Amino acid sequence: MIGHVRQRWRQAGLAAFGLVLAVLALDRAFPPPLKQVSERSVLVSDRDRRPLRAFPASDGRWRFGADLDAIDPVFVDALIRVEDKRYYTHWGVDWFGMVRAAGTSLVAGRIVSGGSTITMQTARLIEPRPRTVGSKLIEMVRAHQLEARLTKREILELYLTLAPYGGNLEGIRAASWAYFGRNPDRLTDDQIALLIALPQSPEGRRPDRRPEGAKRGRDGILAKLEAYRVLTQGRAADAADQPLPGQRRSFPSRAWHGAAQTLAETGRSDVRSTIDANLQKALALHLAAHARTLEPEVQVAAMVVHVPTRAVRAHIGSVSRDRPGGWLDLTAQARSPGSTLKPFIYAMAFDDGAARPETRIMDLPKRFASYQPENFDRGFRGDVRVSEALQHSLNVPAVLALDRVGPERFAAQLALAGASPRVRGGAEDGAGLALALGGAGLTLQELAVLYTALGDDGFAKPLIWSEDRVALERDKPRVRLTSPASAQSILDILKRAPPPEGRVPGRLTASAPQVAYKTGTSYGFRDAWAAGVAGDYAAVVWVGRADGAPRPGRTGRDTAAPLLFDVFDSVDAHLGGQGGAQARLQSRASGNMGPSQEQFGNPQAAPQILFPPRNAELWAGAVDGKMPRAFVLSGRGDGPLDWYVDGQPSALDDAGAPYWAPDRSGFYTVTAVDRAGRASNVRVRVIGVPPA
Repeated sequence: MIGHVRQRWRQAGLAAFGLVLAVLALDRAFPPPLKQVSERSVLVSDRDRRPLRAFPASDGRWRFGADLDAIDPVFVDALIRVEDKRYYTHWGVDWFGMVRAAGTSLVAGRIVSGGSTITMQTARLIEPRPRTVGSKLIEMVRAHQLEARLTKREILELYLTLAPYGGNLEGIRAASWAYFGRNPDRLTDDQIALLIALPQSPEGRRPDRRPEGAKRGRDGILAKLEAYRVLTQGRAADAADQPLPGQRRSFPSRAWHGAAQTLAETGRSDVRSTIDANLQKALALHLAAHARTLEPEVQVAAMVVHVPTRAVRAHIGSVSRDRPGGWLDLTAQARSPGSTLKPFIYAMAFDDGAARPETRIMDLPKRFASYQPENFDRGFRGDVRVSEALQHSLNVPAVLALDRVGPERFAAQLALAGASPRVRGGAEDGAGLALALGGAGLTLQELAVLYTALGDDGFAKPLIWSEDRVALERDKPRVRLTSPASAQSILDILKRAPPPEGRVPGRLTASAPQVAYKTGTSYGFRDAWAAGVAGDYAAVVWVGRADGAPRPGRTGRDTAAPLLFDVFDSVDAHLGGQGGAQARLQSRASGNMGPSQEQFGNPQAAPQILFPPRNAELWAGAVDGKMPRAFVLSGRGDGPLDWYVDGQPSALDDAGAPYWAPDRSGFYTVTAVDRAGRASNVRVRVIGVPPA
């Protein structure tokens, strides 16, 4: 008898064990489909966690991940009291609640309460099914599966992520933003009641479309909270008197393109960007106001970068999405940079020892194979310093310097720094030298990389969009674009460039930012640029049309430079207390960058001017009653010489000899250029020319 009983118990144990194994196998074979609801909407915030822009999920729904630490705890407590008071004690199914709900519905003759727990409701949200008895049984099984896989906190957060709130709103964060314009970290009594009532009938209680249903649902929840002693009678009455939100609010949409760039860098999750919301707002408003004074097709784009960290502090991809091209991030579109690359050409020449800021260089017509550059004003200034050539953006000296540095080497160095020129026509003779004048494509973001390198002793690093990456990138290797001494020399030159009209030079004022800046205008007036460094910040501004159409007469100096200075004013106002633009640029140039009067190129091979002699005083008035005299120019050099007086070609007589007839008294510079482009010049004084 005892053996028989033991046999029966053994068989029962084996059956139970087999059942457990079967249940486990089925659970593993048919797990709850959590991956189907894993995608979330994303909120990009600024560096101080202020919202910038929200991105919906790929299915067009607003579904933000819930975090109990960021949700009003009063709401969480009220939700559990109303929806599932034994939430923390059951294992997914509240059998007592199920029996009570069945009895209540039987007495009423209709379904009064479904008895579903929060876990069961979560299972239904993950895997929607028709409301049948069979579906209820599946929900109960799924609830147990969820309880076995997730903690109570995780289940509650999942429910608050997926709960329907009408239309394409899912989850408490989406609902709070849509109806109250803020995160649900602090909620009023009426808001708590509405957010609990909405998932019970999402479409019938939408406050923007069904205000009567919304009020009935909210008041019903308030009555329950009063009965559960969550609210006093007075607080419940006050909450019932509060107006309902009349319409859905828009989700945050500031820093439209910058937030998208941040998201692209980090992936689909809530992210804290490096952008400063106050500076972003100030620049967006100012540039939009300025754009309204321009043609309707014109766009403006700009960036501000914190030099020490490379963190992007402000980003205007386009000034308005209502203008053509406004949906594009124009800071990421390759455009001709005009003359904005000239500082880096000279910096490399400084590194090579081929020039210094005070080196003399010729600004005269010169042909480089099939390429013959001209200055913007079609004139030439003769013998100038390198610093003057850069400050006044003279073209021929920049091409001379690039010819010495080597266009291929220059382009390769820019590419290593993170700014790869898109060169066209590179197979043509001399086409590479056009890099000096914008004959390649660069993006505004790439120019920002280069100018932040100028402000960081010549070392280049990628831009950073996410605060999480600032510390990670701090100690990563940098690319040397120029030496520290050359970078500082270029900054010293650029901060002494003539300021835009109406601006007092920064060095003459007590508080204005000292801006080391360079402008650029692309061929055909298609792009107007201004880029610069002031203190701990670099900024770049572009003005033009998204389709690349020309804007005759619109230059970087008169169009973009004033905006660049306005940008630095805003930086100083909003970030000045954090090492902003008000910080002064201190010279750290090494001794080998000191003054020098050497001639750029090979002085031994330069032409020799025989007449007029250097520092001569020439009488050009009438002699013995004859007409004012002209002077024949003569010299020796490698082949025939071309002659220029104050940058203008001399005339030729009938025999082909160069001559010069001064039209005024005063000082002149006479220049001779050989066929290799080598030049010499002399300074003379002319007297005796009768007034016109």
